[in-house]
Amino acid sequence: MKTLVGKVSAEEREVIQALFERKNGLAELAKIVSVENAPLYEKLVKDMGETATRFQKWWDEMSAKYEWRSAANGHWEIDFDTCEIYLNEP
Repeated sequence: MKTLVGKVSAEEREVIQALFERKNGLAELAKIVSVENAPLYEKLVKDMGETATRFQKWWDEMSAKYEWRSAANGHWEIDFDTCEIYLNEP
């Protein structure tokens, strides 16, 4: 079940959209980077960790700021076109 729980500003949306795109790009890159290329692989793993941390921090900060409803097994998602935040529950 998907429920509208809030909205963020366009500027806030741009931050999470950039992180989302970076996270996806790094995941794609991880499919082709070999462990044999240790320096690049280590940089990729580090960047993925830092990006994931920044991504989660954005959700934590926005949920605290806007006091979105949450659920134990649910997760939030954003509609990048409308800046609306939805809670997805199983």
